[in-house]
Amino acid sequence: MSTSVPRTALADGTEIDVLGYGVYKVPPEDTAGLCSTALAAGYRLLDTAALYGNETGVGAAARAFLEGADRQDLFITSKVWNDDHGFDATLRAFDATMDRLGLDRLDLYLIHWPCAPRDLYVESWRALDRLRAEGRVRSIGVSNFQRPHLERLVTETGVVPAINQIELHPYLQQRELRAFHALHGIATQAWSPLGRGRVLDDPVIVRISEELGCTPAQVILRWHLQHGILTIPKASSRERISSNLDVFGFTLEEAHVADLDVLDRDQRFGSHPDRVG
Repeated sequence: MSTSVPRTALADGTEIDVLGYGVYKVPPEDTAGLCSTALAAGYRLLDTAALYGNETGVGAAARAFLEGADRQDLFITSKVWNDDHGFDATLRAFDATMDRLGLDRLDLYLIHWPCAPRDLYVESWRALDRLRAEGRVRSIGVSNFQRPHLERLVTETGVVPAINQIELHPYLQQRELRAFHALHGIATQAWSPLGRGRVLDDPVIVRISEELGCTPAQVILRWHLQHGILTIPKASSRERISSNLDVFGFTLEEAHVADLDVLDRDQRFGSHPDRVG
């Protein structure tokens, strides 16, 4: 049985699902099948990247789905990798991504990492803005950008990212960056919202899940949603794919949210943006 996922409007007017399906580290040979399973369960947002090596599988699942659906019913995100920073290189990387996806339009294109030492992310951003102006992508944004990177983009180009996709979970809540996003109309989207599975056994999360009769993952995803944070959890089984989506029939009480809010320990399980470049 499929579940309908609510959508929210980005600052540029594009509507995006509040919860999508991420395919980081999903093997290329498994991607089309898992994405089709996710689409059957009710997901309508698929998040991939050039780095993942599975854009072809995402595209295959997307095209099969679109045989019986309208293009606006599906939201596809991809990202330009670090090796392709720079204006012309980013444009070429986008063409390659679209060839692999087999689609004529992308919904969201992100700069995967700022790679500040290379000092090319502003030029990549100008390329993304051109792609949007040409109608080849609906919305543009960034991933793993910190406040100084965002400020520089806006100062030098006047174009505010619609979204910043960052590592965010109860152990890494990024409050200051989220506040900056809110001030400038940038949506926050969490990658690794379940902390790569490492927060699922936290006693507070387990207790709340037992009180509500749901899974720890559902508690964490619901916490994101109630804070207005978009999420793209990954799952590799039909059961988890469906379970992660089943978070719209309950709410956390204020006390539950408060208990989760105090779990912040500024702990990353992925790379720090300053160390990627």
